[in-house]
Formats: sequence, structure tokens, C-alpha cells
Amino acid sequence: MTISFSKYQGAGNDFILLDNRDGRYDTLSIETIQRLCDRKFGIGADGLIKINSHPTLDFEADYYNADGSKSFCGNGGRCAVSFSHKLGLDVATTRFMGFDGEHLAHLADGIIRLKMADVYTIQSVDGNYELYTGSPHYVHFSTDIQEFDIYSFGRMIRYNDQYAAEGINVNVVEELENDYLFVRTYERGVEDETLACGTGVTACAIAYAHHHAKTGENQIRVRVMGGELSVHFHYDGTACTDVWLIGPGTFVFEGTMDV
Repeated sequence: MTISFSKYQGAGNDFILLDNRDGRYDTLSIETIQRLCDRKFGIGADGLIKINSHPTLDFEADYYNADGSKSFCGNGGRCAVSFSHKLGLDVATTRFMGFDGEHLAHLADGIIRLKMADVYTIQSVDGNYELYTGSPHYVHFSTDIQEFDIYSFGRMIRYNDQYAAEGINVNVVEELENDYLFVRTYERGVEDETLACGTGVTACAIAYAHHHAKTGENQIRVRVMGGELSVHFHYDGTACTDVWLIGPGTFVFEGTMDV
């Protein structure tokens, strides 16, 4: 089989995008997905997204981590919207189905505003936080995280008996200024640090607002290893609603590969 693909990245979080609206890649195996994402023997990416047709929405974004496991990915979602415009689905407002449900998005001047799932539960765990933003996240606040050993810390939490079976993404957060964070993330399914994690950035911004009881409208800027993202939401002291992840979804290159 010859795969025709496009490569996209969102703040350094990179993805292989496949146009599967005609079902040509329905039988793509987990092993093939792993090979395509392999940085030594394949195209190389943090994940792969098949753009499937959908009966009522513009498309379905069928996301796979580099190990072939399924989830929702915020940066991947933005890249899927950008790719869909390249495919001709050029509408002002995009609605698509993700792993965690329906999403709304707007694309203007290369920046995508992606509507994320509302968050109703923020669990405190020994001074850290656990929450679900389309994917499960563990949030740890620290200082001087540029030098933080995120790989060792991430693996320690991710493979802890409490999380090992399903896995969890592990984030460390540094408060740089008021409403400005620096976030690094160890991603399950990649099993390493990525340059950005959209659901992780969202989780950290929400955990920050919860930690400081910042009720009302929040606009949080987040620096990541691959650039900068923003998260806007309303926090009522318990739940976060009207959550938007804002950032780029940039075309890198396209090609074919025999598998």
C-alpha cells in the first residue's frame, strides 16, 4: 500500500495527516501506524490522524498516538482543522468529531481556536492535580522547569501502580508571571516529552486557575518548548466551561510512503 500523507505541527507537536474520507486507510494496522510515526524508520511524528467522513459534521479526526493507542489531542485537533481546509473543507466554522466528542473550531490567519471539552472535576492529589481535558492529565507545579528532569519524573508518575494500566500524561508547570505559564509534558503513547501538548496546556491552565481561585473569565498564555499557546475559559469555582485552546496548526511537507 502507498500512503499519501501531509505533515503538520502545532507548536512543535507533529502529526501525520491522512485523507481517509473514502475509507482507503480503514484497514491501517497499529503496527503500520507505529512504523509511520517512527523517527528512524518512518516519517516520524508524535501521532497520526485519519480524516474520516462523518454523517452530520464536517469530518471525524481519528487520532492515534505514536504507539497506536487512541485519544484526543488538542494540537492534533488544530492541525486536523488546518488540513481539512487544505482538502477544500474551507468553512468559517468547522465542526468535527474527536475521540472525546464533538468539537468546534475557527481558523483565521493561521491561528485556530479549538473548543475543548468542559471540565467539571479537578482532583487534588498530594498537592498536585488530576483532570481530564480529552485525555487524562497529572499537573505538578514547580520552579525552574527548564532544567527539570521531565522524562524521569514523567515515567515515575505514568508507570505508578495507580496509573500504569491506562496511563496518564504528566505535566510540570512554572508560573512565570500572572496568567503566564511555562509547561513541559511527558505524553503517554509517545512515552517521552513532546514539544507541546494541547490537552496538557489546557489542563495546566485550568489547574492554575483552580489553584489560585481565579473565578470568572480567564485568558492564560502558556509557553511550551515548541512555542506559545493560549487557553481561554470561564471558571465558576468548581467547573470550567467555554474552554478554548488557541494556537497554530502549520503545514510542514507532504509525500508518499510504501508500507
